[in-house]
Amino acid sequence: MTRLLDTLALRPTDRSPVWVMRQAGRYLPEYRELRSRHTFQESILDPKIAAEITLQPIRRFGFDGAIMFADIMTPLEAMGIDVTFDPGPKLRPMSLAEIADLPDLDLDRVAHVAETLRLVRKDVPDDVTVIGFAGAPTTLLAYLLEGSGSKEYLPLRKAMHAGTPELDAALERLSTAMHTYLAMQVDAGAQVVQLFDSWAGILPRHLLETRSFSAA
Repeated sequence: MTRLLDTLALRPTDRSPVWVMRQAGRYLPEYRELRSRHTFQESILDPKIAAEITLQPIRRFGFDGAIMFADIMTPLEAMGIDVTFDPGPKLRPMSLAEIADLPDLDLDRVAHVAETLRLVRKDVPDDVTVIGFAGAPTTLLAYLLEGSGSKEYLPLRKAMHAGTPELDAALERLSTAMHTYLAMQVDAGAQVVQLFDSWAGILPRHLLETRSFSAA
């Protein structure tokens, strides 16, 4: 077992496990050098590049967790949604009905994520935990309704306050897709998976509990 897995299982460890949000990124000179030759999307889509970026902070700092290099928008492309980065995500704003009617996640279109995890699991030190992730339904819904990043996410807030059956159907569609996506990651070698609910904090507590948390 690794230090992180022992901690999650409530077993005693010699110290708390350490990993950092965005630990693979621009603060690393080796990352900047690699990114000077490849775009963000190229880096995600090529398993060898994505695995290398995942492992860079492990080699430099010896973190206890290796978080796969990907983006929370990646699985949306496997549901037929065109996403570009300029530099943040850009996509066509959608209605709740359109989101609820999205096709099932096509695992073939996220096969590069599975291969990235297999490569990382093969090369990572035995005492380091491989971490996968997905965007939580509420945060994905925020982007889908808005079409990009935002400071306010008014379409999401309005939808959450209204609490219509269309909202429930849209959240259920995203929840089912992310369950499939995370299960694939576990099969490919992820030892821990997590949901990133980046924009849940814009909602009041009662909506977090009744809408966001229940959807996740």
